[in-house]
Amino acid sequence: MTKGMPFGEVLEAADQLSPEDQQALIAILHRRLAQAGRQRLAADDQEARQEFAAGCCRPATPDELMREILV
Repeated sequence: MTKGMPFGEVLEAADQLSPEDQQALIAILHRRLAQAGRQRLAADDQEARQEFAAGCCRPATPDELMREILV
């Protein structure tokens, strides 16, 4: 990850925006965070599918998973 502006400077810059622009900024950041979350989930899913295909894991019932978690 690249180093950007210090957080305090970003907040100060946001304070200089009009209320409408601040709302637009919030909406943009929210959409970007949601997209990043979807990308992480997709990457995790792909990794899990590859591990399963390689025989690194096996199917399990919910009861089996719970027993394993609680041990």
